[in-house]
Amino acid sequence: MNAGDQGAESAAGAKRKDVRRVQQALLDAAAELFVTSGVEAPVRDIAARAGVGTGTVYRHFPTRADLVVAVYRHQVDACADAGPALLADGPTPAAALGRWVDLFVDFLVTKHGLAAAMQADNAGFESLHAYFLDRLLPVCTRLLDEAAASGEIRADVTAYPFLHGIGNLCIGAESDPQYDARRMVALLVAGLRQPR
Repeated sequence: MNAGDQGAESAAGAKRKDVRRVQQALLDAAAELFVTSGVEAPVRDIAARAGVGTGTVYRHFPTRADLVVAVYRHQVDACADAGPALLADGPTPAAALGRWVDLFVDFLVTKHGLAAAMQADNAGFESLHAYFLDRLLPVCTRLLDEAAASGEIRADVTAYPFLHGIGNLCIGAESDPQYDARRMVALLVAGLRQPR
């Protein structure tokens, strides 16, 4: 490989890194706005928050559904990655579980509106649901298992019904501003404590 080839390879690597950085900024900005404005947040607002032009948003995500799906997958990945980190850093497995559940609830807030944004793409929606389960069920299972093994929570709780219950408790937050999903979920988590 000559110096010209190495320079071109280095430039291509820098460009890919810049593309990933811009895409990350767009995903973060869209996720923040989806929490406050829903998935119909104006593209110009997403672009402004990310510090780019609207054309850049469309270059990365040609349709709103593309953007919503990318945000959803990005947040699933972030939630999945957080579990092991919280276990490593938390004072106890139950504390790690509680902090992870808070992240999961925050994620569910941005998920509202996903079905409407993808109404024409049932196969795509099912694929996202499978991705969600593949990534989050093992993490939740590990958190529950470690908290149960430490004696902090009951051992008869499994991940799927637990996540389903959290999801159901978050539904009211979409239509009722006085409904506090985090409080309701905190009560569910408190119910996991091992009876003394």
